[in-house]
Amino acid sequence: MDWNALDTYENGLRFFTDVVNGVPDDRWRSASPCEGWTALDVLGHVGEATTVGAQILRGDELNLVRHDPPSSIVEGDPSTWWAGAATDAAEALLNATDLDREIDSPAGRRTVRDGLSFPAVDLFIHGWDIAAATGQSVRFPTEAVTFIRGVFANVPEEATRRPGVFAAAVDATAGSDDTDQVLAFAGRDPQWAAD
Repeated sequence: MDWNALDTYENGLRFFTDVVNGVPDDRWRSASPCEGWTALDVLGHVGEATTVGAQILRGDELNLVRHDPPSSIVEGDPSTWWAGAATDAAEALLNATDLDREIDSPAGRRTVRDGLSFPAVDLFIHGWDIAAATGQSVRFPTEAVTFIRGVFANVPEEATRRPGVFAAAVDATAGSDDTDQVLAFAGRDPQWAAD
C-alpha cells in the first residue's frame, strides 16, 4: 500500500528515531554529508523543523527561531532531546483535527496535510545523513522511496536545487538500489562515509 504524507511523516519519525538511537555517544561531532554540519547539527536542524511542524499541526502560533549552528538547539543528551521532539510531533499528528487548513509555506499556500510532505522526506534523507556520519547503514522502505519520488516529480528544478534544499544531483552507480538512487537525486554521494 502506498504511503501518503501522513503515513510517511509518521514512519519517518520512527526511522529517524531508530537512527538517532543507534548513534554512539562519541560520534555526534562527526562530519556529516551536509557540508559544514556535524551529525549533531543535522539533528538540531531536523528537531527544529519537527518542533515547528508540531506547532503547525496543533494550530499554535509559530515560534520561528533559527539556531546557528543548528546543534545549538540540542540540550542535554541528543537521543533524549530528540525523543521529546519526536513524541511531541507524533502526538500533534495523532490529535490534529484540521489537516485541510491552509497555511503559507516556502512552496506557497497549501494544506497542513500537503505541507507535511517535505518534512516527511527530510526525516528519511537526514536520517541517512546522520547514519552515514556515525557509521550506520540504513535503507529506505519501498513506500518511502515511492513517496519521495512522487513529491519531487512535479517540483521545478529551480525549487529543488537551491541552498537549504538539495545540491546538484550526482550520478548513481550502475546497479544501485532505490535508496542510493534517491540519495543521488538529493545530491548525496551514496558511498559517502565519515573519516
